[in-house]
Amino acid sequence: MKCEKCGAELDPEEKYEHAGQTLCEDCYLDIKATPKVCDPWAVYTAKKEVGENPTLTPVQKKILDLIKNSGPLSANEICTELGIAEQEFRNNFTVLRHMELAKATKMGNEVKYTTFNSV
Repeated sequence: MKCEKCGAELDPEEKYEHAGQTLCEDCYLDIKATPKVCDPWAVYTAKKEVGENPTLTPVQKKILDLIKNSGPLSANEICTELGIAEQEFRNNFTVLRHMELAKATKMGNEVKYTTFNSV
């Protein structure tokens, strides 16, 4: 038996079912534990804890600097420019959104990412 997402070999007692797929533990956790952009409690907590000088990871800082200097940009443009995978971008963007440092906005038919106080 194999994980339908990553192809890893599975023991029958180590499989997880989600949306009709058989998954390994890592892929199942990736789906279930992915941070959500629209999470009012996370926004409240982040704003309360972060204050004026947020501590960002290097990737979060690069994303924020890029959209400050060149935004609004699409997810593809950001990933290409920074050389990161889309899932890595989305996870890091979610944190920036919770801190109200960055946001997504619809421009025409495309979603663009920019700083929170622009556009």
